Amino acid sequence: MSQGALAAGGATLLSGTLAVAGVRAYVTGRDRHQALVDRLSDAPAPPPSGGRPRRFRWIDHRLRTTRPGRRLERRIASTGLDVTVGEFAAYTVGAAAGLWLLAAAVLAPFFGPLAGTVALWSASAFLTWQRRKRIEKFINQLPELSRILANATQAGLALRTALGMAAEEMEAPAGEELAKVADKLAVGHSVDEALGELAERLPSRELVVLVTTLVLSNRAGGTVVSSLRNLTATLEERKETRREVRTQLSQVTVTAYVVPLMGIGTLLLMDRIAPGSIERMTGSWPGQTAVVAAFVLYGLGFFLIRRMSKIDV
Repeated sequence: MSQGALAAGGATLLSGTLAVAGVRAYVTGRDRHQALVDRLSDAPAPPPSGGRPRRFRWIDHRLRTTRPGRRLERRIASTGLDVTVGEFAAYTVGAAAGLWLLAAAVLAPFFGPLAGTVALWSASAFLTWQRRKRIEKFINQLPELSRILANATQAGLALRTALGMAAEEMEAPAGEELAKVADKLAVGHSVDEALGELAERLPSRELVVLVTTLVLSNRAGGTVVSSLRNLTATLEERKETRREVRTQLSQVTVTAYVVPLMGIGTLLLMDRIAPGSIERMTGSWPGQTAVVAAFVLYGLGFFLIRRMSKIDV
């Protein structure tokens, strides 16, 4: 056998050995990575509700690795709901599918996609409503928070200690949000960063004023008791003003929701009086166009009424 043949055989044998070793290392590493992921995914994380078992963990794990999933996770966290991303996504898709089938069976097949779209929009609107509700409740607690911080500061406590004490004394959502601020301060975050993230999670003019007052006083190192006392009185007055405005606009808010419901009720009544009329109406493109245009106009009316009744105090 020639020298070249021996060299070629040796190189082939070495290449095969390295290929086998590489494949084995890849498979071993992949198995270890998967085992680590499974162990972390199955790790019991104590939920706020005291141990409620989590559902749809594999969906939750998949969604958290995507940008829309992380965005949805931040939106859910801002609402304070005890639900994971996977659970919310699964419930939303299930509700959309159920409404699709129900509308197609009760009204006409044309209304199935419309009902599914409305269900998805309603889920997003529900998160927005919960977030706004949480912000509103937090704003109502700001006078008490300002009073607690003023008393603690007057007693000689540091701002970090005062925030931790307020987190223990106040109820949710202020207690939960201040607990997050206290945790960040405990691991080395500055007061500016911790309070800035709080203002981003629950944006409001009142909270921005309070955060700005605390940050400036922390930087300047002076007393903040008088500022917090004045801020407490101002927040109390704004709280009463917001309550009066909301009471005055309650009828307009109800009207915004009644108008679209009247359109849906008219469709159901028409199908009740003349069975099959909706299916015949949506069986041609002019009828479908008319239905879509009607829903668009109802949605536009809802948006305009809500827009005109929105008053920033």
